[in-house]
Amino acid sequence: MSGLSVSQSPEDLPEPRYRKGDIPLIFLGLIVAAAATIAAVGVVVDNTSPASLTLFGKVVPGLTSQWQIFAAGAAVAIIFMTGIMIAFFGIGRAFRLRQELRDLRDEHEQSMHTLELEKRRLQRALEHARSENGAPPQLPSHPMLTSG
Repeated sequence: MSGLSVSQSPEDLPEPRYRKGDIPLIFLGLIVAAAATIAAVGVVVDNTSPASLTLFGKVVPGLTSQWQIFAAGAAVAIIFMTGIMIAFFGIGRAFRLRQELRDLRDEHEQSMHTLELEKRRLQRALEHARSENGAPPQLPSHPMLTSG
């Protein structure tokens, strides 16, 4: 089922909002990924001679041909890139949280300033009312203030 209602046509839908340059970057990324995949397949197919992998002075068992060593290297590269992506996502999240806290702090300062102005206005109005009547007006008591 499509996301269109009976009264909507594809022409009525808003255009997707992409920043300038997003689409070419997406295609560039896909082309680079395809080229890397083709290169990896070529390395695996062409390298069938025997080889061994030594790690910290020990031979790694089970890796006996060049394509297996290449596949192990590719796996390590994928794990490395996953770690880098997680780190960048964490940095981005920390930046967004810091920005949100800064915005909330600014909003809080603005609301405090507004409340201070309102308090001053009410104090002036109270002084004006007291001076007109000669006696202080009775303010309604607040239940939290009178309980003790």
